[in-house]
Amino acid sequence: MPVIRYPSPLGMLTLEADTNGLTGLYLPRRAPSSSAASIAPDGDPILDEACRQLDQYFAGKRQAFSLPLAPHGTSFQRRVWAALQTIPYGHTASYQTISNAIGNPKANQAVGGANGKNPISIIIPCHRIIGRQGQLIGYGGGLAAKQALLIWEATGEWPTKLPSPQSGKDKAFGAWLRR
Repeated sequence: MPVIRYPSPLGMLTLEADTNGLTGLYLPRRAPSSSAASIAPDGDPILDEACRQLDQYFAGKRQAFSLPLAPHGTSFQRRVWAALQTIPYGHTASYQTISNAIGNPKANQAVGGANGKNPISIIIPCHRIIGRQGQLIGYGGGLAAKQALLIWEATGEWPTKLPSPQSGKDKAFGAWLRR
């Protein structure tokens, strides 16, 4: 499985692909600890296109990705990840919203588990999930990265300094996002 490292405002991202599509996009805190994969030489078409689209996203010129995706997961997880991709750029949703979207309104906890196992961060926008009352909730890449992505998408400006988010308690940030 080819792997490439991508320098981003969040730090070095790790991207993985197979012949079917992009299988992983990991933030620095979630990068695979060990991988049997090799660094892809220039010319892997899926990874090259993913980097091109990330360049556009971080330049403020892309709000939606159009890449072949091949995340590995259960059928339930893939349904959740597909629903996450319907959350528009600059908007947020709750676990309840996603549970309803997949036709299983009582699956909030399972949706949260699937969201946490999303292997393709940013492109499958799990960072757009906030608590029902607008509070920041867990993010595998760290709450500061989540907050930076949400601010970027809401304002078009990359934050230079972030307040320290309080896990599960930052209702003021959710209210700021909804303004």
